[in-house]
Amino acid sequence: MTAAITENLAPIAVTERIEAMDVLRGFALLGILLMNLEGFVGPVMASGTGLDPALTGMDRTVDLLVYVLVQGKFYTLFSLLFGMGFAVMSQRAEQAGRPFAGVYWRRGLVLLAFGVFHGVFIWAGDILVMYALCSFLLLALRPLPPRWCVWLGLAAYTVPIGLMYLMGAMGSLLGGTEGWDTFVSGAGEKMRALIESERAAYGSGTYAEATWQRLKSTVMALSNITMFGFIVICMFLLGAWFVRSGAIVRPRDFPRLYAGLRWVALPVGLVAMLGSVALAPTMDGVTFDLRTSTAFALQMLANLLMCLGYVAWMVRALDTPAWRRPLGWLAPAGRMALTNYLMQSLVCTWIFYGYGLGYFEQLPRAWQPVFGLALFGLQVLVSHLWLSRFRFGPMEWLWRSATYLKPQSLKLRAG
Repeated sequence: MTAAITENLAPIAVTERIEAMDVLRGFALLGILLMNLEGFVGPVMASGTGLDPALTGMDRTVDLLVYVLVQGKFYTLFSLLFGMGFAVMSQRAEQAGRPFAGVYWRRGLVLLAFGVFHGVFIWAGDILVMYALCSFLLLALRPLPPRWCVWLGLAAYTVPIGLMYLMGAMGSLLGGTEGWDTFVSGAGEKMRALIESERAAYGSGTYAEATWQRLKSTVMALSNITMFGFIVICMFLLGAWFVRSGAIVRPRDFPRLYAGLRWVALPVGLVAMLGSVALAPTMDGVTFDLRTSTAFALQMLANLLMCLGYVAWMVRALDTPAWRRPLGWLAPAGRMALTNYLMQSLVCTWIFYGYGLGYFEQLPRAWQPVFGLALFGLQVLVSHLWLSRFRFGPMEWLWRSATYLKPQSLKLRAG
């Protein structure tokens, strides 16, 4: 019986793929790279904290643009797409009468293994572990009606904002007291020590020293799952709604939704992000007061609204003949999203880390997007060449083979 069931399990064919999702994954890959470069070039724990006060001139301008337009908007988009992929798998399993839970558990466990390997042996800024852990909860929420996915997801998104406001209120009330000041001072000292240890290990350390440091940094990053796990779950659920409602497959049936996301959500999100920058241009993660909490809340609101606004504009562009073909070039990169994500880490750590070419903290901030665009352009070309011969990217093939408990056919059939 088990063997018969296993024989019926298989990944979807290329002709069954939803092109908009592949294009969006390619777009998200570019944003992820532009966001992550700061953590490749310098200490991971010092990246993503807002504007670097030490930067001036063009470096500061680029830092501001990346923070406002990119930072936080693309890991949410990646999360949204993960939720879409989950819903597509679930729907197709139901339609074919195939079992789903066992396949999905294996898929999540394999992704978890990829994430642990990536975080410890390649780069400490991994997001795959967070996705894998949150994906198991998504399976439990599978029976929810589509509308509930939206409301439960938005409710989850408010949790980290509420926690940050709680910390901000405590900071404002207890600031100046010996106990609170000692706590904040100790947390700040630990963070500075971690950043300096990363600088030493990644900038001039051996591979073994960098690996040990990555392990410590990964464990530290996972302590934030309470905050960011809720964000990921929210985007998973919203992504599931986009598929189950038909909004991503039949966008023309949802004109008011997409118009609202383009003309209301994106501008409001941009204003909220600028407000966050005005209140607290740099957030070090250890300063807690109501001003910082409000800046964090505005940033979180901006991340969600701008992410959805980007989706709406991309979907609109795909419905336009002038844009459909050039944007279609992103689809192969999106089909190989896991391979390309891991390859970005391999290439960048080899270039910037001390056990590689050793250009750690040597690429100016203004040149980082140029480097990112060049690397991503190369990935797009390689993805096109690879998928002209093969059905999956190499890591996608490994992921699918482990998930379905048998090696998948990799080469495209001639003719």
